[in-house]
Amino acid sequence: MSSGAKYRGIRKRKWGKWVSEIRVPGSSERLWLGTYTSPEAAAVAHDIAYYCLRPESSSSLHKLNFPSMLPPNVQPGMSPTSVQKVASDAAMAIDAQFLTTPTPAQQHADNYG
Repeated sequence: MSSGAKYRGIRKRKWGKWVSEIRVPGSSERLWLGTYTSPEAAAVAHDIAYYCLRPESSSSLHKLNFPSMLPPNVQPGMSPTSVQKVASDAAMAIDAQFLTTPTPAQQHADNYG
């Protein structure tokens, strides 16, 4: 089992990137949420889409990966296109944090290198 399997709504591509998509309720359509470097970013994208596309989701925050990380500009009932944009923007911000935050090994090298 991959390390990202602990998050709902994501999967890892064989080349190492993480992807997220969700079914649009009431249709057979899938909404592509993007490809990300970290599983956390893909999970945040899924959380936002789940929350916005499912009217009952505001009462079921326990089903989200990171319920405390919902941006203030999201709300249930948004259009799929709006959801896709908001979810992608939030997930890319998470990825940017992971890419700019040094790992413990890098911090050690900076401190003692």
